[in-house]
Amino acid sequence: MLVFSTSDKGGTGRSVTSCNIAYRLCLSGRDVAYVDFDFGSPTAGALFEISAMERGTAVGGTHSYLLGECDTAASVDVGTATDRTELKRVGPRSGRLVLFPGDEGGAEFLACDDAIVTRCVELLATLDQEFPVVVVDLSAGRSIALDIVLQATALPQLRRHTARWLIFHRWTRQHILAASGLVYGQHGLLQTGASYGHDSDELLGSLRYVRTAVPDTNSHLSTQRAAQAAWLQEHDAALRRLATANRLGTTAVLGESPIEPVLQYREQLILDSDVNTHIANIETAQAYIELARRLIDIATWERL
Repeated sequence: MLVFSTSDKGGTGRSVTSCNIAYRLCLSGRDVAYVDFDFGSPTAGALFEISAMERGTAVGGTHSYLLGECDTAASVDVGTATDRTELKRVGPRSGRLVLFPGDEGGAEFLACDDAIVTRCVELLATLDQEFPVVVVDLSAGRSIALDIVLQATALPQLRRHTARWLIFHRWTRQHILAASGLVYGQHGLLQTGASYGHDSDELLGSLRYVRTAVPDTNSHLSTQRAAQAAWLQEHDAALRRLATANRLGTTAVLGESPIEPVLQYREQLILDSDVNTHIANIETAQAYIELARRLIDIATWERL
């Protein structure tokens, strides 16, 4: 399964949520590849706490591979390379989590050609044969990274491979509108995909939204002033109406993650040890577990 994570705006929690989903899938016993296609900001290594790759790799990253500057893309086993002791201690039934980092000092492509798309196809097809789940973290917006993978997945070599598209947005008016525009707008995912040969209905059916940093309004009502609580409830209801009107309603949502104090200060994996020591909220870990479960649940992706 190829999973493409994207968003129209930065700061959506796309990368940190994708990393946590990949980690939870690994704990469930699946081998997972995490491919950093956020070419302008390849920081997946920092999220996995691999100090040698906090800003990407110096040799053979995904950017260099797509340009044909190396024959194979660099990879590293997260459990072996991480500096975080607790992350090394995965159970015997866990799968592998392998990072394919971007290039240190890399930048967004200005354009893509057939050679780049061909190398992308080769990389994704090879990884999909080796790993049950391949998570590809794309740059935000209508990026060249998005363009490359839309072209690649439209080609016959990848058409038989299962593809999932996750669109991340925060629970705000601006982010809802931006996410809708990325999918349905001019030069958006559906329009661009169709121009490369994708079936628009099939592409739409392979797409779900992930809401991040969603406040639990009801749980805080007792600690809020009456006027504030009423405003928050009204605003939350308005956002739900806006999401439905922009075709981001409940039936199109894979799931959501709550506001997590730890992640406000430090983007990282939320481990069970963080929950057990009362550093992170259990609701956050449960949200990632549920997102991981729904991602691979066939019923979640049945056509509505």
